[in-house]
Amino acid sequence: MRALVAAFGDPGHVYPAISLGRALARRGHAVTIETWEERRAAVEGAGLDFAAAEEYRTFPPPEPGTEEGQHAADAARALLPLIERLDPAVVVSDILTLAPTLAAEAAGVPLATLIPHIYPVVEPGLPFFAVGLRKPRTPLGRAVWKAGQRALDVGLEHGRRDLNGQRERLGLPPLERFHGGISPELALVATYPQLEYPRAWPASVEVTGPMAFEVPHPDIELPPGDAPLVLVAPSTAHDSENHLVRTALAALATEPVRVVATTNRVRPQRPIPVPANAVLVDWLSYSQLMPIAALVISHGGHGTVARALGAGTPVLISPITGDMGETAMRVAWSGAGLSLPWRLCRPGPLRWATRRPLADPSFRARAGEIAAWGKEHDGAERGAELVEALAARRRPA
Repeated sequence: MRALVAAFGDPGHVYPAISLGRALARRGHAVTIETWEERRAAVEGAGLDFAAAEEYRTFPPPEPGTEEGQHAADAARALLPLIERLDPAVVVSDILTLAPTLAAEAAGVPLATLIPHIYPVVEPGLPFFAVGLRKPRTPLGRAVWKAGQRALDVGLEHGRRDLNGQRERLGLPPLERFHGGISPELALVATYPQLEYPRAWPASVEVTGPMAFEVPHPDIELPPGDAPLVLVAPSTAHDSENHLVRTALAALATEPVRVVATTNRVRPQRPIPVPANAVLVDWLSYSQLMPIAALVISHGGHGTVARALGAGTPVLISPITGDMGETAMRVAWSGAGLSLPWRLCRPGPLRWATRRPLADPSFRARAGEIAAWGKEHDGAERGAELVEALAARRRPA
């Protein structure tokens, strides 16, 4: 079959889409990845067809009454000729790419949603997504969150009205349900089940496990010695001041560890001091560093966290924005790492926070359990199976 996989261009979104696309291709299907032009080399290097996506702002969401706020419907309309030319049996749309979601429905093509992080839909009685709080442990706590659901529903209703406005511009009927950007037929949640709070899962939602991909990169030279290795891997989309890298290098300069830090190609606006026990590079291969690291320090981007846990390496997260706080809390809840609030991301607190997972073997043991699950459950392969099954259900006899 032919499949169109559309993804937001940040690595945390497009790399899982490429991983899923490669799994579909291994199963004999023709796959086109629609994403930002700057990802063309990564897509084509993975042996997949590339289509350039229109780029528009998704976060923070633009006001619906503005020209930018109407762009999703326009982008969906612009995507229809590609869908007509490809005639795909299925479209897989990243959770941030509303245009392919609308275009697939307008074209009558089966749609799956790829969610490359923790499932964002809140079940009554659980904390709101991205506030970074643990699930309640008492009936009173659950009652408080259930009562707060009314306030959340006000915001969801606002979002539904905005989405229905976009749908009207495409001649699509209004939706009564919330979270209309997620397919009611199939949602692939590409995270570890160990990071998901226990809940009643909808039949259309499947936690597949992470979908890993990286662009090949030469190995780097490590700091000399045999002290534990700490990898500092910040977000690729945030922290323009390199604050996490600067803080970690200063915090660990006198600790009995070796440090590898990367700017992830966020160009420093001023020099970053590098102590004798550390090296600083602009890019590196997680495949080289994650398996040999004793600890990974990050902002909590889901892709980085998933790669660390997949290697059995515990994580220290200092979340800066978005869903990073949620990921940090889930990692701490799972026992595979710790969370350090961004306001405390200073040399002293970070130094103390680093010592605990390095000294306590329970963190590595729990990360190892998650890694063992991941070795038995290939997220991309499971996702490809489910996408195939969706297309088969909708294929005419």
